[in-house]
Amino acid sequence: MNHRCAVLAAAVALAALHRVAAAQAALDPRLQTAVTLAQAGRTDSARAVVRRLLISLSPQDSVYPEALYVQGGMLSSDPQSAATSLQRVVVEYSRSSWADDALLRLSQLYEAQNDPASAIQSVERLRRDYPDSPLLPRAAFVGARSAFDLRDEGRGCSYIRDALAGAGDDVEFKNQVGFYSERCQTSSAAVAATSTGVDTQSRRAAGRFDVQVLMGKSAPQIDDMLSRLKTLGYAAHVVRDSSGYMKVRVGPYPTRDAAQRAQGQLKTRFGGQPFLVEEP
Repeated sequence: MNHRCAVLAAAVALAALHRVAAAQAALDPRLQTAVTLAQAGRTDSARAVVRRLLISLSPQDSVYPEALYVQGGMLSSDPQSAATSLQRVVVEYSRSSWADDALLRLSQLYEAQNDPASAIQSVERLRRDYPDSPLLPRAAFVGARSAFDLRDEGRGCSYIRDALAGAGDDVEFKNQVGFYSERCQTSSAAVAATSTGVDTQSRRAAGRFDVQVLMGKSAPQIDDMLSRLKTLGYAAHVVRDSSGYMKVRVGPYPTRDAAQRAQGQLKTRFGGQPFLVEEP
């Protein structure tokens, strides 16, 4: 793990520790013990406590997702182990009071691992599945930073507005978000300056060009790419051919120039060899 990832992963664990500590009175006493050990720097002992607890509990026990969250969000020794535990909370215990927090921690882990597309996927899932969560402003801030990493200024600034709107009286958080809001004011002015020069002839030639980014027969691979593209705001769709191949395409774009710009952007974000497809 590089230095940036290590620092961010440590920050994620610390934030999770604070969250658990704040709610410590509501935790199962055995998990309170683990939290206390972790706060004292005895992380290995804390891990052992939670590990033994998970072995002893039935997966149907209400404490089980709580223990998984503490294990993944605070005590795991590496990002992959943390992600595995947190994903279990999200998938297997979606009605748990810890599921929204697990999604937030996942988004932070993905950001720490330089995977902004996956971070945004977690943020969007939190927003979709837990619209009343008090963690939405924090998630929006993660989404904003990840979108900016992908050079998606529009999405990033939308997240920034949501984060500011939900910041409440948290002055420190407002200051963190406010640093990025200045960037949005600049980009909004640039968009306004260029939008008046849209070629009306290009508008009339709408719907002629797609960009193909992937072709294959593996449904999970196709679905993953489709999900990632849609999460980032692309108009992605699948075209099947007579031989059984599925083609993931983005578009349509009104002009070749617009499609070529998208092609370059998609190559930067996803790699591979995206290419233009002209529809009749």
